[in-house]
Amino acid sequence: MTLLVSILILALLWVLAVRGRSGHPGMKDLLGWSYAHRGLHGDGAAENSLTAFRLAVENGYGMELDLHLLKDGNLAVMHDSLLNRTTGQAGRMEDLTTDDLKNYRLEGTEDTIPEFMDVLTLVNGKVPLIIELKPVDGNHARLAQTACKMLEGYKGVFCIESFDPRCVAWLRKNRPDIIRGQLSENFFKDRTDLSDGLKFLLTHNLLNFYAQPDFIAYHFATRNDTLSNRICRKLWHVQGVSWTLRSREDYDTAVQEGWLPIFEGFRP
Repeated sequence: MTLLVSILILALLWVLAVRGRSGHPGMKDLLGWSYAHRGLHGDGAAENSLTAFRLAVENGYGMELDLHLLKDGNLAVMHDSLLNRTTGQAGRMEDLTTDDLKNYRLEGTEDTIPEFMDVLTLVNGKVPLIIELKPVDGNHARLAQTACKMLEGYKGVFCIESFDPRCVAWLRKNRPDIIRGQLSENFFKDRTDLSDGLKFLLTHNLLNFYAQPDFIAYHFATRNDTLSNRICRKLWHVQGVSWTLRSREDYDTAVQEGWLPIFEGFRP
């Protein structure tokens, strides 16, 4: 009997831990769109470039993009903190200033690393944005605060997400009006830089109680690896977002299952 009671208590705590926030009135404006991962890149358009973002707008797609906090306090758009993969040069985003950005061409194109404000000016509310915060070295609070400051007065539809629950929790505490999302995946399969304990908590969304996300953005290939996703979405009615869909088959499956689709490498 003691064992049974213990199991029931643990199950209840698990269910409560994965609870998010449902019913944000702005969520409906994110529905019904397909989101181009790092813009509509490929065929000569670099990822997270102004060209890729312009193409997404012109083709009627929402878009996902990534933000880093620069050395001078500005925000720039890039997926990796390290610069070598996309620019061919050594260095780190967090060590750059705004003036440095023009010196880094993306994937051999004429595009350079864009400032966040330039992306907002380009999009100008025409399509919705999924904005991912990429904190480094404990700058999660400054990064979240700076992003929210730059978004003040922006008339378009947007939401903010992060793998780091501290960013999402900062939004919960300081900007509860903004739609916030928790990025996740099966960290045991995809990450080697985290402790097993943290991998367990993040994989199973067990820090939702802390961040209270409006949506869960989960890696499509590992979305069924945890019961937490079903509990979060079916019991607590938290919206699901699926990344990154690289085939029409995966895209159709994700949409049928009710996930908002983030796609790459093809056009739905």
